Amino acid sequence: MPRRLVVADAGPLHYLVLIEQSNILPALFEKVFLPTAVRDELAHSEAPAAVRAWVENPPSWLEVRAAPVLDDPALLSLDDGERAAIALAVALTADLILIDDRAGVTVARAKGFAVTGTLGLLDLAARRGLLKLRDAFTRLRATNFRYRRKLWRPCWRKKTKDKMTDASGRYGGISAHFALQQPVGADLGGAEVCDFDRVADAV
Repeated sequence: MPRRLVVADAGPLHYLVLIEQSNILPALFEKVFLPTAVRDELAHSEAPAAVRAWVENPPSWLEVRAAPVLDDPALLSLDDGERAAIALAVALTADLILIDDRAGVTVARAKGFAVTGTLGLLDLAARRGLLKLRDAFTRLRATNFRYRRKLWRPCWRKKTKDKMTDASGRYGGISAHFALQQPVGADLGGAEVCDFDRVADAV
């Protein structure tokens, strides 16, 4: 299987560290690239202590890279980390961007990138048997992660009603529910950001 190129913004790493699930990333992806601007966000004095400690002693599968500066008006409305993540993804010709911010998602998709966020990653990990989704969501809800409460409802349906399959018969789970039911760019605080079919091809 060819190596997939994955670039991360701060949000998904921040929350996965907080709920002690960052270990799902090397199980899903061989390596994750992190722009220096995003590294600096995670190491900021106002970041949670656990997040600062994690990024100051990064795991071997996390590679920090300087992102090029792109003269692109589409990036002007984004913060430094989001701009850097997209710019690095462009430079690496990445397969996937891990990002929660709605504005960043919109720009990344417009540039042709597959995207997924914190919830999409948890669902992908659950489908691989790497975690229990209910437990992970319970811990996530104890943080300041923003979401619309109604989006949690599909998570607790009975399995016979909860399973969804795509045209190839693969289990779609919650990520597929989000991708199929929510409009692109919906203000879901990260919950909508899973381009399920394309992400499935990147892991």
